[in-house]
Amino acid sequence: MSPVDLYLVAGVALFVVGLWGVLARAHLFWKLLCVNIMASGNFLILVSAAPRSTPGTADPIPQAMVLTGIVVAVASTAVGLGIALRIVERTGRPFLRDDGAPATETGASEARAESADA
Repeated sequence: MSPVDLYLVAGVALFVVGLWGVLARAHLFWKLLCVNIMASGNFLILVSAAPRSTPGTADPIPQAMVLTGIVVAVASTAVGLGIALRIVERTGRPFLRDDGAPATETGASEARAESADA
């Protein structure tokens, strides 16, 4: 097995581990970390799968795409962290609602409404 094949296998393994983490974890920050792991796997796959005209030299186009992808991954991580922090501020927990009920600004307003009805 050549080193290029090892990079390809490592990229696929990183992508699969990241996908499993996105599907298995409920915490928003873990999901964001797993999306970054998936992106790293994609970068390895792109670099290792680049066509080679001569042994040892790869096509520079996939390498440029990977560099651009790294910049986009950093920017999307920053946006994702901002959104996750906003969700934590509004709901008080780092998880998304799964019951389909509309989100409220704070849990205290729900408690006041319930005590007023009683």
